[in-house]
Amino acid sequence: MLQSGTSRPQIAPVLRQYELVDRVLSYDPHANEAMLNRAYVFSLQAHGSQKRASGDPYFSHPIEVAGILTDLKLDDETITTAILHDTIEDTVATPEEIHRLFGASVARLVDGVTKLSKIEAQTESERAAENLRKFLLAMSDDIRVLLVKLADRLHNMRTLHHIPKPEKRRRIAKETMDIYAPLAERIGMYEFMREMQSLAFRELEPEAYASITRRLELLHEGDEDRIAKIGASLEQLLQRHGVEARVFGREKHPYSIWRKMSERHISFEQLSDIMAFRAIVPNEEDCYRALGLIHRRWPMVPGRFKDYISTPKRNGYRSLHTSVMHAENTRVEIQIRTAEMHAEAEHGLAAHWAYKSGKVRPDTQVRWIADLVEILEAAESPEELLEHTKMAMYADRIFAFTPRGELIQLPKGATPIDFAYALHTDLGDQAVGAKINGRVVPLRTHLDNGDQVQILRSKAQRPQPGWLNFAITGKARAAIRRYLRIKERSESQALGRKLYEAIVKQLPAVLGDGAIDAAVKRLKLPDEAALMEGIARRRFTDFEVMEALMPGSALGLTRGTDQVSLPTNVAISIKGLTPGVAFDLAECCHPVPGDRIVGLRRPNEGIEVHRIDCPMLIDSDDADWVDLAWGERTEGAIARLSVQLKNEPGALGVVATIIGAHQANIINMRLDNRDTGYHTNIFDVEVRDVVHLTRLIGGLRAAEAVSSAERA
Repeated sequence: MLQSGTSRPQIAPVLRQYELVDRVLSYDPHANEAMLNRAYVFSLQAHGSQKRASGDPYFSHPIEVAGILTDLKLDDETITTAILHDTIEDTVATPEEIHRLFGASVARLVDGVTKLSKIEAQTESERAAENLRKFLLAMSDDIRVLLVKLADRLHNMRTLHHIPKPEKRRRIAKETMDIYAPLAERIGMYEFMREMQSLAFRELEPEAYASITRRLELLHEGDEDRIAKIGASLEQLLQRHGVEARVFGREKHPYSIWRKMSERHISFEQLSDIMAFRAIVPNEEDCYRALGLIHRRWPMVPGRFKDYISTPKRNGYRSLHTSVMHAENTRVEIQIRTAEMHAEAEHGLAAHWAYKSGKVRPDTQVRWIADLVEILEAAESPEELLEHTKMAMYADRIFAFTPRGELIQLPKGATPIDFAYALHTDLGDQAVGAKINGRVVPLRTHLDNGDQVQILRSKAQRPQPGWLNFAITGKARAAIRRYLRIKERSESQALGRKLYEAIVKQLPAVLGDGAIDAAVKRLKLPDEAALMEGIARRRFTDFEVMEALMPGSALGLTRGTDQVSLPTNVAISIKGLTPGVAFDLAECCHPVPGDRIVGLRRPNEGIEVHRIDCPMLIDSDDADWVDLAWGERTEGAIARLSVQLKNEPGALGVVATIIGAHQANIINMRLDNRDTGYHTNIFDVEVRDVVHLTRLIGGLRAAEAVSSAERA
């Protein structure tokens, strides 16, 4: 059986009540026929005279969604949910009414699919994130919510061209491409994924879609039967050697072709593998027999063979993939699988939820849904939720193994920190390094396919801000950001408490017991902790804090438009705070413990710490100055040195040796200036304090190869 090309989906006339029920009964004779009939009539009456953008009765949409799901042979509760999925959102029907008429299970499913259309969100991203948030929670409880939602989105995409506003069509198409197509891919519903991508691509890139479609039509004119001929030759080869096979051939979809052109930076003419074939064989052994026969007959394209039978994808997808050079140097892609594998490949997780599955929950095996829910709990902003969810869903994967042989799938470019968080959040939080194939490596090392990874951990370790520079999975980034956010709030509150004490010293009288509670109410804050955090991040001025604590107390002070300078007798200690969380060490002057320092405090930012002689302080009129002092600290800091070396062999090695001998660590190095006799290099060096740095500079100046050494 051979088919070629793709055509625009045709919208069938709306299914009649008996037709829909007969479809369900054809694969599930024990389905609740009365419930299906009741749902059909209820939805018809609830939607009444509502119309879709096409002019069709709105009622046609939920019935078509239900029809799509009958093709997947889903159970009667899922079909009923599809029929009712828009009643709560778009009609006067209530959740209580659905519960009373159709039971708790259907009511829960309908509620999960219902979007929060009436939510008062400030931005489109907040609205999309809130809908996604509810949807993910419902999906984690019952995966059938996702199946109904995907069918709903697929039918909406088939009728997208009826929407008159271009900006609305583009928004829906982009949301489909970013969220729903990847969701379909992640549960193995490739048929849904391909159609949604193709329809969204046509809307988002109409010129590219039209161009690729025209080129495919030109190829048809040259040889209309090419796909049929190649498919027949494959089928005959396999059957001649005793392998019963059905071969299906097709051209790749325009979106698939466009993506390959974009990723490989090549033109349409340079793209050779635009045809794909599927060989369906009786059993797994025949899959490998067919592969051997094909490779013996036609040369294999190196690097294009993948065995997803022995190593299935995370969504359960199984198949053999190969590409060969067919006759006339035509490169074709071939997928070899059994009928069962093919059903799972097209319909994915839905294939496990057929009426005959005994209501076994297949979603217990879909680990990534739990990851999405964890991201959901960790995300603070709508943008963060959408960003991390997309990261978790997109598909370019590698496979790595734990020391016990457990298979972990990760995106390409993943590092051991991503691997650690994929196993467990606590393991990620405590990671200090990793062993890849027995070799100790840093956490920023990229993983390759087949690597065996062992995470090295320490109970004293905590997530570091720098991990965000190389963690790429949504789960890892969400967990790191969540920890840093909690730590930042804690440290900001501690720093705010110190600033608060300095402000209180300027008040003309001692505060009463209820002054802080009264100030919290006047500033419209939830609690005292929010007040301390707001002081640290200058969400309100010191003048405003004084007035909130003791009305009228700041009237005699000189007040600018938005701030007041409060002299302090004691410097604020930054002991125990983490650089990059509660405060930042300025990169313009690189202060180290022992330097005299000052802090700049700007609205909604952490304090920026500068050396007192930093030239950047001249242009700091927009910030409050805070007198700071170093507390006890062991982490050290990074100092920047400018070292002028003689232009002779070994000079750079001498500098590195001296720095190492002083137990300092080179973080970064660059050549700043070069002339005939001397080179000037900039070194970023990790030191304990200013005394340690002074000794290091003295050691460098004493070396014959060094002309000068100064703090940059």
